[in-house]
Amino acid sequence: MRTADVPAQPWRNGGGVTRELLARPDRDHWRVRVSVADVAVDGPFSTFAGVARWFAVLDGAGVVLTIDGVEHRCTAGDDAIPFAGNADTRCRLIDGATRDLNLMLRGVRGELRRVVAGAAWRPRARECGLYATVAGSCRSAGRVEAEAMPAQALRWWPAAPDAIAFDGAGWWLSADTAPAP
Repeated sequence: MRTADVPAQPWRNGGGVTRELLARPDRDHWRVRVSVADVAVDGPFSTFAGVARWFAVLDGAGVVLTIDGVEHRCTAGDDAIPFAGNADTRCRLIDGATRDLNLMLRGVRGELRRVVAGAAWRPRARECGLYATVAGSCRSAGRVEAEAMPAQALRWWPAAPDAIAFDGAGWWLSADTAPAP
């Protein structure tokens, strides 16, 4: 699913818009949610009690996230930042608007990690995905032909392959869709 094909939904605080790329099992009762947000102004993050969150900057100069009083500088070259959904979180833009990738997990385990171009990734979860920031080819274990991935798009595997490789830049996402103990 291409980010550009998903309608933008405005935030309640007016600070930006979100494009929900994935909500599993469904939009109202999600356990796994992947979204891309365009942040236009400084402000607080919404609170999601019981949710594990990951945040990564895709475009723009980045942000400073203040999570429970601790500042974290986040730029497009940095790893994703994990934090609790109930944390007091505020965002300050470094130099203008940003576009950010968000993974939220409710009651399940998972991760958001940067793709190493061409290197095999072995997901340790039941489901996984690839958010491609540039166009490229993705090859999963057991597949003879590579799958073309457009830029700024999400591909989700409901049954994670043993290994996946992508020849471009992007982010691996995983979710162990069975409830965490």
